[in-house]
Amino acid sequence: MECQAKDKVMNIAEEQDIVIVGGGICGLATALALHRKGIRSTVFERSESLRAAGVGIIMQPNGWRALDQLGVAPKLRQTCIEIPSGLFITVEEGKYRESELPLGKGELRCLKRMELMKALAEALPAECVHLGCRVVSIVNDPLTLDPVLHLHDDTLIKAKIVIGCDGVNSIISKFVGVNSPKLFSRCAARGFTYYEEGHPFGDKFRLHDSSDVALGQLPVTNKLAYWFLTRSLTSQDLSDSKKDPTYIKEVSVEALKGFPEKMVEMVKGTDPNALYLTELRYRTPWDIAVAKFRKGTVVVAGDAMHAMCPFISQGGGASLEDAVVLARCLSNKLKQANNQSREKRKKLSEEALSLYVKERRMRVFWLSLQTYFMGLTLDNTSKMKRTLGIVGLIVVFGDQKSHTDYDCGRL
Repeated sequence: MECQAKDKVMNIAEEQDIVIVGGGICGLATALALHRKGIRSTVFERSESLRAAGVGIIMQPNGWRALDQLGVAPKLRQTCIEIPSGLFITVEEGKYRESELPLGKGELRCLKRMELMKALAEALPAECVHLGCRVVSIVNDPLTLDPVLHLHDDTLIKAKIVIGCDGVNSIISKFVGVNSPKLFSRCAARGFTYYEEGHPFGDKFRLHDSSDVALGQLPVTNKLAYWFLTRSLTSQDLSDSKKDPTYIKEVSVEALKGFPEKMVEMVKGTDPNALYLTELRYRTPWDIAVAKFRKGTVVVAGDAMHAMCPFISQGGGASLEDAVVLARCLSNKLKQANNQSREKRKKLSEEALSLYVKERRMRVFWLSLQTYFMGLTLDNTSKMKRTLGIVGLIVVFGDQKSHTDYDCGRL
């Protein structure tokens, strides 16, 4: 549904119970989790269509547990094959050394991001998602202290609860007082490559590593392969060039000198429309440890809460966990709010959001800390940082796949 233009009367506001800002994975998953609990919400998405940027998404066991709770896992399993094992391949001076890549226990698959988005959206009531609705600011009503959203067309929306799922550059996270994410020293290119006669990779996850470049490849189906490449960030990567498929392909192929030929050919054969290049941004573990993710009845989730680099592939899974936990906390408290006064309902809503933040904080802290250490091991600017990252992973995260064992619980 498109955002309908309203008369530009700035002192009149529509009223909504729960507004979710951002219609990405976290926003749609949160709306669906609430819907499963019988709670209505409205999603405002700034784009004119569902966003598919990011191409593929690696879904690990913890993410599948959340998808099972949301009711969309069976449908999504039909779109991708299971990945039972992996190879770690060291690339050095044109020579390759293979070893086993531990994947942990449980289900690992690579999803097309758009398949996930479609599955979430199709399970929602048609009137739930409003496309082309960009939130430009948020303030508190001076009388009721309820959050008021100002949309791009000058519409004002007064909400009882606002959930910010609007990504790394979140307007809502700034409102609740979360520090802006930091820019990491690397960037990531991603793409899909289709093989009419079937790809040569079987069902394995392959991770190639050289001194400055990492290339991962995962099968989605027997004919579709997903790949991601991380390398040092340059000034040109921050310019408009990063949107140019020709530039993305050229610099990616250039970075793969000395890599196996079938990997280079995979990147060369990528559909230009399925190529993306992004800088990596993250919130530090200490920010996550102390940040106030809630202000009144406004709260954040997904990347707006815990933006992290993709080194342990948990951004999507953690966002799905957020959705399940948030809906469960709200449902438990809102049941007590029936026939209560406005003030009592607001207090119960704040209690629910506080419980959600409390439950999620340490989970996302440990994820961000592990990701941070992984990032240090990839930093070629300082041997001290690399050593700190390696020691941190060994001492703090002896089992580096334990994060996939997490269960966010029943919806």
